[in-house]
Amino acid sequence: MKQPLENLTKEEIATIIKPAFRAKQIYTWLYHHYVDSFEQMKNIPKEIREQLEAEYILTPLKIVVVQNSKDGSRKYLFELHDGHTIEAVLLLMKEKEYHEDGSLKHHERYTVCISSQVGCKVGCAFCLTAKGGFVRNLSAGEIVEQVRLIKKENSIDANRRVNLVYMGMGEPLDNLSEVVQAVKIFADLDGMAISPSRQTISTSGLSTKIEKLGKMELGVNLAISLHAVDDALREKLMPINRAYNIESIINAIKNFPVNTRKKVMFEYLMIKDVNDDVVAAKKLLSLLDGIKAKVNLIYFNPYGGTQFQRPEEKDMIAFQEYLIKRGQLCTIRESKGLDISAACGQLREQIL
Repeated sequence: MKQPLENLTKEEIATIIKPAFRAKQIYTWLYHHYVDSFEQMKNIPKEIREQLEAEYILTPLKIVVVQNSKDGSRKYLFELHDGHTIEAVLLLMKEKEYHEDGSLKHHERYTVCISSQVGCKVGCAFCLTAKGGFVRNLSAGEIVEQVRLIKKENSIDANRRVNLVYMGMGEPLDNLSEVVQAVKIFADLDGMAISPSRQTISTSGLSTKIEKLGKMELGVNLAISLHAVDDALREKLMPINRAYNIESIINAIKNFPVNTRKKVMFEYLMIKDVNDDVVAAKKLLSLLDGIKAKVNLIYFNPYGGTQFQRPEEKDMIAFQEYLIKRGQLCTIRESKGLDISAACGQLREQIL
């Protein structure tokens, strides 16, 4: 089967297509003009287009369903070449604003939440994605194409930067080689030019892979899905904790290269009467001692059949205030896309 051209970095294309400057032109067609056929690459000689057509495909995904949230978020259901499906979400973080004279103050600001696997092996008790089990890893091209198609569908110009979070379906570090390839493709200045500093890899805590990622010094941001402050509870919520306990995760993070202006994000999913009291906040503060950390508290987002409940707002605020008063940066994440099941832990493969 032909592989997607989006699997390749510009440098890799340059080793296949001669002269090498054609690779930059091809990248421009792909990531600036969002073409979906080789025929549309008008300044590429016919023989090169025919060579590409014979060996590669474009658009390894197709948009099947788009759901629009009242908060401006959009959830995309993509179908892959083998009939499996994945989801990604375009999050509107800030509306377009104008000056008093009517001139543009700033464009909309977007974050795209992308998937790295069909399903997930991790099996977190609170996550809907895990209910369908693990099917396969995505290729770098399938990861990249989620963003390319979303930008095209929303007419987001190539020179408009977006933030990327690998927080969709799957555990990114369980598909490390393809995720790293995607990071490089996204970052290419002749392509989407999404700097690694705008890319956040979220992991459930595969400590050995965190160490491996750190040694690559890609410049990406790291987010840890912690969700519990002791191993006993974390094992109930996240069975992977048996293989990668909290101590191993904290040790790996202490060695992870962090940009001087950045912090490691700790995602903490608050579940009513499970991990939402001040006792847990105190333990969390102790765990993060000595780490440049930011804590992001997330409301548990209910779905049909779950045993867990959304926490009370007052408990979220009390938890946050306990940390802040003791010098720990802490935010409460607004749940976006809740009305279209596009919020954290709600993405999953769907039967077409």
